[in-house]
Amino acid sequence: MAESFLILAQAGGGNPLGTLGFLVVLVGIMYFVMIRPQQKQLKEHRSLLSALKKGDEVVTSGGILGKIHLVEDRTVTLEVSSGVRIRVLKTAISAKGGVPEGTPAATATATDEKKKEEK
Repeated sequence: MAESFLILAQAGGGNPLGTLGFLVVLVGIMYFVMIRPQQKQLKEHRSLLSALKKGDEVVTSGGILGKIHLVEDRTVTLEVSSGVRIRVLKTAISAKGGVPEGTPAATATATDEKKKEEK
């Protein structure tokens, strides 16, 4: 048993610069794969929110579709149906326009429309 401790003691200690270099590369990869795209997406969302105006069709993060009736500092009043208006936070707006392309709802809607055309 004492021999195994000796072997482990001799095997330890490598080049500390190699370990430091590995950590620097790992942090660099994490920055370009995780942090930078998230910052870019946040910047795009902020510009979307600042460009909202009356009459725009939007989708909330909860999936509610509506037309903007009133824009305030932190809230937006959406008309979701004729005469039905709801207030939501600006940060809850996830996209401008109808149902965003590539979402399951957009795919389902397109599939339903094709089925109706076939009948």
